[in-house]
Amino acid sequence: MIYKNPVIKGFYPDPSVCSAEGRYYLVTSSFQYFPGVPLFESDDLVNWKQTGHVLTRESQLPLAKTGSSGGIYAPTIRYNAGRFYMVTTNVSINTNFYVWTDDIRGEWSEPIKVAQDGIDPSLYFEDGRAYFMSNGTDDFGDSGITQCEIDIATGEKLSPSKTIWHGSGGRYLESPHLYKIGGWYYIAAAEGGTEYGHMVTCARSREIFGEYESCPFNPVLTNRNLGGFEIQGVGHGDLVRRHDTGEWFIMHLGFRQAGQWEPYHHLGRETFLTPVTFREDGWFTAGKDGTVTREFEIQGDFVQDTALPADFASPCDWVYLRNPDMANYDLSADRYILRGTDVTLDEADSPTFIGVRQRDFCGSLGVSVSSDGAETGVTVYMDEHHRYDLAIRPCASGYEAVLRLTIGSAQYVRKAVQLSRNAAKLRIGFSSQCYAFSVTDGDNTHDFGIMETRYVSSEVAGGFTGVVFGLYAVGGTGTATDFSLGYE
Repeated sequence: MIYKNPVIKGFYPDPSVCSAEGRYYLVTSSFQYFPGVPLFESDDLVNWKQTGHVLTRESQLPLAKTGSSGGIYAPTIRYNAGRFYMVTTNVSINTNFYVWTDDIRGEWSEPIKVAQDGIDPSLYFEDGRAYFMSNGTDDFGDSGITQCEIDIATGEKLSPSKTIWHGSGGRYLESPHLYKIGGWYYIAAAEGGTEYGHMVTCARSREIFGEYESCPFNPVLTNRNLGGFEIQGVGHGDLVRRHDTGEWFIMHLGFRQAGQWEPYHHLGRETFLTPVTFREDGWFTAGKDGTVTREFEIQGDFVQDTALPADFASPCDWVYLRNPDMANYDLSADRYILRGTDVTLDEADSPTFIGVRQRDFCGSLGVSVSSDGAETGVTVYMDEHHRYDLAIRPCASGYEAVLRLTIGSAQYVRKAVQLSRNAAKLRIGFSSQCYAFSVTDGDNTHDFGIMETRYVSSEVAGGFTGVVFGLYAVGGTGTATDFSLGYE
């Protein structure tokens, strides 16, 4: 069958995948959002369902005052001897750690730290031994892809950290994963930076600690030279083999720019699936001549489900900013009561906020809100310095609806309209190029104009996240009902 990329849309970057007991499990980065590390499962590598998160407790995920694009970087998931492991970096506390579970649908352990620096850690298991890998500096002062043996029960290092590969020459060597295939140890890594020059490179050795030989035709996957092409930033991949057909694939990140000649992306880095081919000489390449296209073929007669989650109905999709105080939230199936504090969306803190990722370019979002003294609304949120807030709030003569635009250090209220009461229907329509805002007060609908998507894009805002639609309240109690979120 023919499937379409990306297979997981929206801000779900740095995918890692493992196979266990006939199914596939995948995790992605989450940065300053809580809970951390979204967890997906699949029967076929194409259709993925989010089942929850790995890091669900503050003891696992301290995020107080974490800046945007801080927090959790690039997790890896692995399965060994009946147990799942997820290893990652909390860059805000400069710690590499892993957690484990024997029940993929249950709770995960408390963090086990590993005294090796760098980011993007990975685990490899062989013959009862566990190996820890990251990018960074080894115990001898050498930088690159660094590896040591650890005691998997405690995280204690059993060997010195040793740099085993320096990459193929691209900048920002990161995202190492280790595999043993056909008698070779392969390292798959990312280089070029997670931008338009991103790429997957590889090396191999007969010995686990090297020496590693770079693939003679690196990069094995990149779209860096495809100008005017929607899919860009391809890299950071994890190999997986189908247990039923033996086909090899790579799950990797990429992003879709807003238009053919619009080099901006605001949905964040997404998850793609690309076929892998092993050559007679043992090296592998991926995709169409080493590039990623919108469509590929996979064996099987199943159907790709392209429907996206609607409204705010699934708790699996909800995220909060940093470590939330759950006493400020009363969330039922059809009504959210948000108790706002004096913490605003301008701060690297935890305002009363509940969000879902924007998953595609075109669609609309609607919600009815009411206020008991709060500023209550919905935000198109890239980070605290790049967002569009549509809200109702108290004013001298009662309540008003406002559109507040924040682009870096420039913030202003574009429009304010007096309301007849303390409730209104807020609507945001969106396309690849712009967001359109309106407010309905009884029988009257007020047009608040449009704002371009580029000003909440990664190219303008920087960082590693994507747009999240958030409901929020500040300074009082707000209520949200009548949700509608749909994609065209």
